[in-house]
Amino acid sequence: MKKSLFFQAIAVMVWLSSCSSYKNVPYFQDVKRSPSPQEEITNYSPLIIQPQDILSVNVTSANASAWQDSTGKAEYQVSQRGTIQLPLLGEVLVAGSTADDLQTKLKTSLSKYLRNPTVNVKITNFKISVLGDVLRPDVFKIANSKVSVLDALSLAGDLNITALRTNVLLIREVEGKRSYINIDLTKTSTLRADSYYLRNNDILYVQPDKTKFAEVDRGYRTLSLLLSGLSIVAIVLANVLRN
Repeated sequence: MKKSLFFQAIAVMVWLSSCSSYKNVPYFQDVKRSPSPQEEITNYSPLIIQPQDILSVNVTSANASAWQDSTGKAEYQVSQRGTIQLPLLGEVLVAGSTADDLQTKLKTSLSKYLRNPTVNVKITNFKISVLGDVLRPDVFKIANSKVSVLDALSLAGDLNITALRTNVLLIREVEGKRSYINIDLTKTSTLRADSYYLRNNDILYVQPDKTKFAEVDRGYRTLSLLLSGLSIVAIVLANVLRN
């Protein structure tokens, strides 16, 4: 009877442990699925051009030959002063503008020299890094300037089952200042936060939970015991052969 109660208690403990572990796995646990909710997206803002960004500036017009850069390039790195050097216009302040704002500004300025100019501006060095307990940690170059935390994690193959979902760390540098932002993927408030949409050179670090460490630690201990056992066997065999 006592043995039966003992094994039942063990089974209950294992079941509770598995339930506790699963409870931390799903994303956005507080979302209300019925009725189907809707909300306005108010936390996205276009990327702001910063020093060291690389801009692709393409101009077409009826007399586009007047625009051609003597160096043959269409990409320009933003200087520490926040400027780029363009044909016809010379030094242009671009830092602090969005790509769309800069397009409008350049079109207005170039209208003095070109007939009906069309301007297209893109930030071409937009990249993010995803590190830690994900399937494929890497640096990802982004073609679309609108990328979210979930987009980044999808590119990295999603979180591993052992990843800590309640404390993903976002490291962001803006105007020479570095900030550290905690992201909780189990809460829908993350979708409305300013940190949900990523910026150029953002870094996401996904911390593993204690289960990951326990697995690695158990593996090292097993390997250590195995090597110790093999060493003992080798010593015994050596002594036997010597005698």
